[in-house]
Amino acid sequence: MDIEFTLNAETVEKLTAFGELLGKDANTMLNEALQLYFETAEEKLAEQSAAERDAMTNLSFDEFWDGVDI
Repeated sequence: MDIEFTLNAETVEKLTAFGELLGKDANTMLNEALQLYFETAEEKLAEQSAAERDAMTNLSFDEFWDGVDI
């Protein structure tokens, strides 16, 4: 599958500069950046999912357990 996209001039300059500094080609840097993006996005989605599951009650921990004898 081919995907076409356009990078602005500033991004191309940074890819070139960092590529020279790090000894990496643009494809490697873009793949690494996208992998980090995907990992971060997955974490955010997991946090949102957990927050939605935990939203079943609007009581705080102390309010929920108030008056319960163990």
